[in-house]
Amino acid sequence: MRDTIQTVLTCAVLFLLGASTAFSQPKNVIFILADDHRYDYMGFHPNSPDFLKTPAMDRMAEEGAHLANAFVSTSLCSPSRASILTGQYPFRHGVVDNNNMMPEGIPLFSEALQKAGYQTGYFGKWHIGHDHDNPKPGFDRWVSFPGQGVYFNPTLNIDGQRQQYEGYITDLMTDYTLEWLDSIDTSQPFFAYLSHKAVHAEFDPAKRHEGMYADARIVKPQSMKNIDRNYEGKPNWVYEQRYSWHGVEHMYHGRDDHPQSLDEIIVRYSESLMAVDESIERVLNFLEEKGLADETLVIYMGDNGFMLGEHGLIDKRQAYEESMRVPMLAWSPGFIEPGRVIEENVLNIDITPTILDLAGGSMPQNHIIDGISFVPLLAGESIDNWREEFVYQYFWENSFPHTPTTYAIRDDRYKYIYYHGVWDKNELYDLKTDPFEMVNLVDMPEHRDRVNRMRNRMFDIFEENGATDVKFRRPSPGQQDERKRY
Repeated sequence: MRDTIQTVLTCAVLFLLGASTAFSQPKNVIFILADDHRYDYMGFHPNSPDFLKTPAMDRMAEEGAHLANAFVSTSLCSPSRASILTGQYPFRHGVVDNNNMMPEGIPLFSEALQKAGYQTGYFGKWHIGHDHDNPKPGFDRWVSFPGQGVYFNPTLNIDGQRQQYEGYITDLMTDYTLEWLDSIDTSQPFFAYLSHKAVHAEFDPAKRHEGMYADARIVKPQSMKNIDRNYEGKPNWVYEQRYSWHGVEHMYHGRDDHPQSLDEIIVRYSESLMAVDESIERVLNFLEEKGLADETLVIYMGDNGFMLGEHGLIDKRQAYEESMRVPMLAWSPGFIEPGRVIEENVLNIDITPTILDLAGGSMPQNHIIDGISFVPLLAGESIDNWREEFVYQYFWENSFPHTPTTYAIRDDRYKYIYYHGVWDKNELYDLKTDPFEMVNLVDMPEHRDRVNRMRNRMFDIFEENGATDVKFRRPSPGQQDERKRY
């Protein structure tokens, strides 16, 4: 009996202690970014493939928060990464494709963190502008590589010095991150940006993971298999892209350095994700071992989604859910109630204001921030007038001409997609009744008013922000004739 009473008292004390520290705001931040990781490829997610195992991501969701409706403003590496670092839509910061560098003078949140007294480190893929890896403003420690980089034995730029190193890129970036964290004064606030190459094509898993999903049963999406129903109301370009560089019938044009079938792509994509999951686990374990977990927020997300056969497509760029939607998890044991699911629409442009909110930092007065801090959402608070809609833009690229310039607006139920130029049809989807976007409602008489409202609202938002200028750029050197390959 006495043991029972003691147990109850102990639990009560622990509960009260937990309650008193549950809203202790963390001072440190580790931001982990994956490349091309789609929103539902996490083991705990209800739409995840049955075979996929991601114990560290599952742990973050179980012990922290899953931001279940996270999106990017452009589903492409460079624009999305620039939005993360600036808090701005691509039409504002100017990085509208994968070839543009960050315009001179655009402030990064890392600079604001330094001014707020933070120790800062950047580790991994930069890829804002194609081949640039020089140290960027606001980072005390810099470890990166040019362009997409390579999975094995990369050449790294460490604080301005380049040298080739042996090893697997995901492991190396995690090693450098943890070595830096172990070397700094952790009594002072710190920020680490761990930016993985994975899971970008050409999907080279670590040797220890190669073949682990070789026998997996791959289930193709309905919008790929049910051709008649899916393409009946879609623009012709979607069907035509099925037979192009970014389509399931002619994927990557059979290049020897790419997987040769959709099944192989899905297997190698999933296997390449395993080292990212292990990287997350190493970061969480490090924080616990060093006694830093309760005062650190870890955020994990993808820079954009990835089509794996939906509508007969692979890759990204489109405004379909699998392309524009990303995974996002947050873990901070002293701050976030375990198992929290956040349903509000959160965007990549929200990362800058969220991190600066925690740090007490601020961007220069003339720097417009389009995003909103979601710190209160992590703390379990509600925010009045949180966004119920957001806009999306993708600008046509010379290198990959099959995807048109795309504007979209999405609210909690409907998505309207508008194609700029001579394209045959726009799109409207009811995401509640048609979550896989197979029935285009744009020509339905009963939705005519909704189409007009959403289109007008979308262009109002763009015009109010000076975002309606069509971006047309000279091809990069060597790209002038590249379209012949596609």
